[in-house]
Amino acid sequence: MKDLLLLHGALGHTDQFKPYLPWLEQHFRVHTFLFGGHGGTPIPEGGIRMQTYVNQLAEYIAAHRLQDIAVFGYSMGGYAALCHTLQYPGVITSLLTLATKLSWTEEGALREAKMLQPAALEEKVPKYAAQLAAQHGADHWKLLLPAIAGMMTDLGREPLLKEAAYPRISASVQLMVGDKDNMVSIEETLAAARAIPEARFAVIPGTRHPLEQVRPSLLPGLMKDFWNL
Repeated sequence: MKDLLLLHGALGHTDQFKPYLPWLEQHFRVHTFLFGGHGGTPIPEGGIRMQTYVNQLAEYIAAHRLQDIAVFGYSMGGYAALCHTLQYPGVITSLLTLATKLSWTEEGALREAKMLQPAALEEKVPKYAAQLAAQHGADHWKLLLPAIAGMMTDLGREPLLKEAAYPRISASVQLMVGDKDNMVSIEETLAAARAIPEARFAVIPGTRHPLEQVRPSLLPGLMKDFWNL
């Protein structure tokens, strides 16, 4: 049975994959882990950087002696996995991403970072603030938000994954995006799919950015098709 690693997004949690685990575990040995700072884990020394997360991913894979693995990466998780395929070619052999932001600019990153203010979230989106508190800790989530904002601004200034490197991605890849995603565009996702050898592209109808808003009936079908299950 093949190993499958599930990678959550920024401010996300492995709990978000629970609805899919009973089905996935019929086909894979499923692995999940929390990126540093999430789920109440310590924020990495020096703050959160994408390269730090790529290193954490590499350390997990090495510690569990995983080889020839499949990955499903949601949002930031997909970005980290794509970076890993370039730095450690041949380890991740198939990668399915959803809602992964690939085109970073300083302006766009600052716009996203400004939304990650604890007081503003508590006032304007109290349900989301309560969710973050439950997943990451009553006080810890307020430290995680600015750390993630810092990572975003870093990516805006200097993306770790550059378009010029796309042709060097050797893994089998399918990039997916929701047609109503207000953070990730169809255009940027399609452009990357066209530049990555052996890449496929899919648009999920009626779907916004949050993983919880993907209709549960859609994602397993796309996984089944991609991995020939």
